[in-house]
Amino acid sequence: MASDIFDLVVLGAGPGGYVAAIRASQLGLNVAIIEREHLGGICLNWGCIPTKAMLRSAEVYHLAERAKEFGLSAQKVSFDLSKIVARSRKISGQLNQGVGYLLKKNKVTIFSGEAKLLESSTIGIKIDGELKKITGKNIILATGARARELPGMEADGKLVWTYKHALTPSKMPKNLLVMGSGAIGVEFASFYNTLGANTTIVEVLDRILPVEDEEISSFAAEHFTKQGMTIKTGTKVQKLDRKKGRVLASINCNGVMEELEFDAVISAIGIVGNVEGLGLEEVGVETKSSHVVTNEYCETNIPGIFAIGDLTGAPWLAHKASHEGALVAEKVAGKSVKPLNTISIPGCTYSYPQIASVGLTEAQAREVGYRINVGKFPFKGNGKALALGEKDGFVKTIFDSNSGELLGAHMIGAEVTELIQGYVISQALETTEEDLAHTIFPHPTLSEMMHESVLDAYNRVIHF
Repeated sequence: MASDIFDLVVLGAGPGGYVAAIRASQLGLNVAIIEREHLGGICLNWGCIPTKAMLRSAEVYHLAERAKEFGLSAQKVSFDLSKIVARSRKISGQLNQGVGYLLKKNKVTIFSGEAKLLESSTIGIKIDGELKKITGKNIILATGARARELPGMEADGKLVWTYKHALTPSKMPKNLLVMGSGAIGVEFASFYNTLGANTTIVEVLDRILPVEDEEISSFAAEHFTKQGMTIKTGTKVQKLDRKKGRVLASINCNGVMEELEFDAVISAIGIVGNVEGLGLEEVGVETKSSHVVTNEYCETNIPGIFAIGDLTGAPWLAHKASHEGALVAEKVAGKSVKPLNTISIPGCTYSYPQIASVGLTEAQAREVGYRINVGKFPFKGNGKALALGEKDGFVKTIFDSNSGELLGAHMIGAEVTELIQGYVISQALETTEEDLAHTIFPHPTLSEMMHESVLDAYNRVIHF
């Protein structure tokens, strides 16, 4: 049937898939999208959005506890965990409906079911137990990823949690273990620690937030410790012994074994791509370490089949997936597109304090062989930061000494996840240190620290 033949079929309606479908439809293509669970994918329903809603509740709670600092009075500040969760789920539900509306508005055909490649251009969809076949002249694999679990430490939803369980807790843990110190682990640690849980983070590497600049990692560890967290690096959980209402964790900390007891454990040790059951082996799509292999244009080894988002590996970020989705849609529609450059993708962690970065770290820049100029400016030297009561943090910029190219920018402190885009745009426009130094930043704002950091890299800093 002609109605079952599409210019583009997208498998997965997460932030990569639904953006690809909408953009392709805007360009005049006949598009179908297949989703087996929730429109909006993990990010909207179980990741980016609900975690930020919960972290906002924790932030407000933290500010209420600091009321005296601001000349205010707030007595018996408390929280209702079930209402925090309910607010988070409501926001996700609202956005889920919004994605459905946008797809329909853009005349994208939606199939609710489980998809599998039968041939390089034929997709089978299980809908209510029956198989429907459709044809896609081009196909985008956007099936995302799920939490990685270790043998013997699998989540049960009661004592051992994945991110899904941590978003809908049945209780507030008194003693919490977080395995893994990437963005997911640190955000959950920050949320539960702020609300009063005795929180321990364990990281197998020698520092937390290992993808960040070393100075950022060190500053974060120092401040998380001041907030009451226990941080153990060079540490591996060897075993989780589940008792009634508690978990006994056997931990190897730099060669020394110890046993610690917790009410709950959050496993945040990475993710694996959802490659199973898609028919990839039968069609011949290349995979490696649970991810689909692609080039800089998101093309797989099979012509006409593309893959985007978490399914293709690091960085596992929603905005990367969305960008890739639009890139592929435009490529399929015959538009000229630029190849993906992962170095230019910003990363954000919404802990307290927030963390944001783009480009090379100082160590990476030196390893590549650049001669560099490094500038830093602290929050305590910024008037707006002091007015906000947020004096902890700094902005760091890294430049090529020869050309003035902005190689990287790294921040920790209040609202840096909103500030980082200034440097992202700067990199995209290939601005130099001279361009940034002559840019006028508004006063009083946190963004002034970005300017001062640039000036500091060339011994021109004014306010510190």
